[in-house]
Amino acid sequence: MSNNNFITSNIFLFSLHQFLLLVHTKPLVPALYVFGDSLFDSGNNNLLPTMARANFPPYGHNFVQHFTGRFTNGRTLPDFIAEFLELPYPPPYLGIHDSVPLTGLNYASSACGILPQTGTIFGKCLSLGEQIDLFKWTIESKLPTHFNSLEELSKHLADSIFIFTTGSNDYIQNYLEPTLFSTNHDYDPQSFAQLLIDDLSNHFQSVYKIGARKIIMHEIAPLGCIPHYTRKYQVVVGKCHEQTNQIVSYFNTKLHELLKSLTSTLQGSILVLARINSLGYDVITNPSKYGYSDASNPCCTTWGNGSAVCIPWLEPCPNPNQHFFWDGYHNTETGNSVAASLCFNTSEFCTPFSIKDLIQI
Repeated sequence: MSNNNFITSNIFLFSLHQFLLLVHTKPLVPALYVFGDSLFDSGNNNLLPTMARANFPPYGHNFVQHFTGRFTNGRTLPDFIAEFLELPYPPPYLGIHDSVPLTGLNYASSACGILPQTGTIFGKCLSLGEQIDLFKWTIESKLPTHFNSLEELSKHLADSIFIFTTGSNDYIQNYLEPTLFSTNHDYDPQSFAQLLIDDLSNHFQSVYKIGARKIIMHEIAPLGCIPHYTRKYQVVVGKCHEQTNQIVSYFNTKLHELLKSLTSTLQGSILVLARINSLGYDVITNPSKYGYSDASNPCCTTWGNGSAVCIPWLEPCPNPNQHFFWDGYHNTETGNSVAASLCFNTSEFCTPFSIKDLIQI
């Protein structure tokens, strides 16, 4: 199939999916709520005074609505999850001006992270704490009018899916960049990981108190394998900067322990780990196994010789489906699709329960 035919086919399937959503009256869960960074942002940063935006081509190159603010060529991982759940794509919270949709919202904000200072060098973004504050305000001030009782609202939240990805920028924009912050002087890698985990624990407990019960948290991907770092350290094609991966591994190890601990202490909660790190590493080191011809280079032409974001308006590569990376940091749509499908269907990837399992609980 040619690239043009693929795009046309995608447009048709997208339109058909949206039509079916309009006539389908029973999604698999009430709502999907999204929190995180540029991996999940669907347009919140478009409405903030920041340089961290993707509201220009070639971002959205294979997306029907084109450049919406998504840092990829097409759909994000939460977009695919929404499709699997037979829900509309959760719209960016900052773009909602009238009635709040009952099917979910996206609070993710590019460049930000767990720590409040992360991402501020680019301007204003929503830290994880700010995203949760906005979610709390939504639940307390906007949603109650749509339900007959607080019990109905509580059930809506308890049956909904909450999906998170955060922490990458705390390393990329913070700990691993000594010219910006002093955290790498103040903390060794293990202590910095614990700092993030302690804050993250508080945020998950806050979301639980508001009403969330089914929470999915993604590991940090193998940052030493993304073009931003492979170009910086000039590693051999197909290889990774393992020192960077080791630094990130401390966070992921502690994250596993945190989610197990919170599931046991927060009554009625289920906190699921999405094993994105091992998947990303396997894709990058064994690309042909997943159908990729290139898992080392970005598809778009970027600033910094392949190590940063796309240069506006330049044509991307003609075969994005064969690339794992869209720019120096983010996956192509196909990478997002693989991870979303695994999380929805298999408890080996999203553990101890897949999303399909969570629906039944």
